[in-house]
Amino acid sequence: MARHHEPPAGRRMSARDFRTLYERLRAAAGSAPDPHGRIGALRHLTPERVAAAAAEVRLGHTVSLAAPIQTRAGPDDPEPAEYRVTGPAAGEATAEGLHFALDRFAMNVHGDADSHLDALNHVIFDGGLYGGAPAGDAGAAGPRPLSLDAVRDGIVGRGVLLDVPRARGVPWLEPGDHVTAGDLTAAEAAQGVRVGPGDLLLVRVGHRRRRAELGAWEAASARAGLHPDALSFAAERQVAVLGSDGNNDTAPGAVADVAFPVHVLAVHAMGMHLMDYLSFEELVGACERAGRWSFLCVVAPLRLPGATGSPVNPIAVL
Repeated sequence: MARHHEPPAGRRMSARDFRTLYERLRAAAGSAPDPHGRIGALRHLTPERVAAAAAEVRLGHTVSLAAPIQTRAGPDDPEPAEYRVTGPAAGEATAEGLHFALDRFAMNVHGDADSHLDALNHVIFDGGLYGGAPAGDAGAAGPRPLSLDAVRDGIVGRGVLLDVPRARGVPWLEPGDHVTAGDLTAAEAAQGVRVGPGDLLLVRVGHRRRRAELGAWEAASARAGLHPDALSFAAERQVAVLGSDGNNDTAPGAVADVAFPVHVLAVHAMGMHLMDYLSFEELVGACERAGRWSFLCVVAPLRLPGATGSPVNPIAVL
């Protein structure tokens, strides 16, 4: 079991400072769609930048950025996905003629174990959604501008992996530790890469490696993640999508009165889709062998009109 501890005093953020940051990022983001109908931070991912991202493919090597979906309960997954084979019926498989193997699957999308994408209707703050949309839209059935339907055509662009534990010389960050904006610029310098407009920024904290080597723990109350000031980095670089191998938010958090400040800033203030609990261990090795930390990244969520999120299997193409 991980030790539960408060973030270092120098990394705490007062409620007033958080509000100031929230208002600044919200004002800079805007909410009107661009000429291509893209809203929020996806406006930075222009067709020209999507086309340019194809130049990242040099080896033709693909890597999944998703972890295997969990079907057994654990400390970080009390409500695991339900999966079972529903066919063929007893005796059918060995009988003559055509028969099919069938499956049934259900899951809590926004848990603390499985890789998933958060839509812009996932975070309700101060009684509303991103851009001032009414909170009632979050649970409405059918296609909605802020729901998963907004990314029904997928997200394709230049992915950049920043490996913060690697830059610090450790295998992973311990639960409760924060990735600051300074950590991100240090990782850039160490890896010889720079995050730019329209990029899909992927931040490794080492959550998956720690879980694999030490076992699962109650990640809901103790996990490494980003400090709220890291969202200033994302805004300045005009990042389109943010993903992590953890929840993106640290627990315990840096802001006493806001449990998920990074989600509030990214999704609610900036209109930025988040990907939580990805897996980067295979990608790290691929990037080290290739000698570069950028690649084409393809994200294809399910077609679930009105949904607040989706299980996701992003693919890096080097």
